[in-house]
Amino acid sequence: MTAQIVEIAGRQMAILPIEDYQRLIEIVEDKADEAAADKSKQRRMEGEEYLPATMVDRILEGENPLKVWREYRGVSGIELARLANVHASTISKLEKGQRQGTRAVWRALADALRVESQDIQPDD
Repeated sequence: MTAQIVEIAGRQMAILPIEDYQRLIEIVEDKADEAAADKSKQRRMEGEEYLPATMVDRILEGENPLKVWREYRGVSGIELARLANVHASTISKLEKGQRQGTRAVWRALADALRVESQDIQPDD
């Protein structure tokens, strides 16, 4: 790598061929990617949950998040109702958008599914 040092407005600057500059940018980006991967690995080792892209896609496409999470956890509507101490019809109505649900109901459902309540509430 070759660089020419010049002074502009009292500051020393390095001028280098564009190929060298691009290679330096790639090196910096590779290092940033490595650091992000290491950080991600550490979070996963600490218990952070990673979700399959298909599940995220379903929610982004407008499917009810409560239903998506319930199915992801492998829990039936009846079982979720039992775990959250609500009526099974409540689960069905929430998943169909026929009921709003109280803060307490959403908290109970979130606890039963081991998620934050905002993860399962629709974005109405």
